[in-house]
Amino acid sequence: MLEQYDDVLTISDLREVLNIGRNAAYNLLNKGEIPAFRIGRNWKIPKDSLIYYLSQWKKHQ
Repeated sequence: MLEQYDDVLTISDLREVLNIGRNAAYNLLNKGEIPAFRIGRNWKIPKDSLIYYLSQWKKHQ
């Protein structure tokens, strides 16, 4: 599913994978629901963090 993405995703990648808007993506990151880090003003999301988030979300469905 995520093979086409690099090991570290951008906000744009996150939005594309989750099919969410800009505000929703920033809310997930700011709340720490998806562990990520910032370099300057740019968010970097490890692919493993997104995979873990998706696996936890799936368990609660």
